Amino acid sequence: MAEAKTLSGAGLRGQVAGQTALSTVGQSGAGLTYRGYDVRDLARGAVFEEVAYLLLYGELPTQPQLDEYRTKLKLLRELPQALKEVLERIPATAHPMDVMRTGASFLGNLEPEVDSAQQYDATNRMVAAFPGIMCYWYRFAHQGVRIETTTEQPGVAGHFLELLHGKTPSDLHRQVMDVSLILYAEHEFNASTFTARVCASTLSDIHSCITGAIGTLRGPLHGGANEAAMAMIERFSTVDEATRGTLDMLERKEKIMGFGHAIYRDSDPRNEIIKDWSRMLADECGDTVIFPVSVAIDRVMWEQKKLFPNADFYHASAYRFMGIPTELFTPIFVCSRLTGWAAHVFEQRANNRIIRPSAEYTGHSERQFVAINQR
Repeated sequence: MAEAKTLSGAGLRGQVAGQTALSTVGQSGAGLTYRGYDVRDLARGAVFEEVAYLLLYGELPTQPQLDEYRTKLKLLRELPQALKEVLERIPATAHPMDVMRTGASFLGNLEPEVDSAQQYDATNRMVAAFPGIMCYWYRFAHQGVRIETTTEQPGVAGHFLELLHGKTPSDLHRQVMDVSLILYAEHEFNASTFTARVCASTLSDIHSCITGAIGTLRGPLHGGANEAAMAMIERFSTVDEATRGTLDMLERKEKIMGFGHAIYRDSDPRNEIIKDWSRMLADECGDTVIFPVSVAIDRVMWEQKKLFPNADFYHASAYRFMGIPTELFTPIFVCSRLTGWAAHVFEQRANNRIIRPSAEYTGHSERQFVAINQR
């Protein structure tokens, strides 16, 4: 048998594990592209459904195609009663990512993908239903209300905000949420995406692939950096406090979430976009603490460690300005990245070979077995 190639990168860092036509990350030029489009251009001129369509179907939609796609998603928002009953049984103390994991899995029980010909329908159903899964549980568990999971909002961004707050969102808030969903939609072979592709390579159903990806994103080394960033920002009430506090954390060698990236070396293109929107939201609501404190932390991290904010850091303040509870930050990521995950599942299925790497053995050399009565 041929000897397997030894991979030297810890955690497969820097190793090529497959091919994709969906995105580039950290390459010269745009820094992040979706099917060849600079994410900055998409965030500036598109709505989330255009990007979802691009990832899932391969090209940007025409206006009639976009209208048809948004109408399709709108008609798929209502949650099955059985799923609502399951969500009502999940305690308020549950991790919201566990809620999303359970919701995706149970939806797969109720509406299974029998064969891959249903993959688009199953994915669009999840894109439409995931905001309702998150908000139905949250509003019932924390506020004791059963909400309708349909709204007249044309897009996912406004739909989510209306479900969460029970009122029509402002144009600014809807626009910022659209941008956020676009920025989080796809990011090449990150841990959760790779999980989805490994699952798909076994010819498993798409709900299992997405559920596995959610479970992977739940881990704090992958998802949750925006939540951790918000927790840190909230410690400080002034710029001076933030500066001293961040320096103290660095002195104690504490991990500061929301900075640096495994792939990007100089900056995260998503950060420059969401930072501007966070500043705009801060101005709108008259904030004099959260955004200045964020900027102070940002400055210290660059001056002391040459670490730049990634997409998560200024997302924290942007979400806070829109009244989104911190524990829902990562589930929003799920509602967006679902499109990238599913597109990778489609791509894996189209040219499939089971993903089965080798391991470098570090245990005992071969040993002689001795029966228990002789030991």
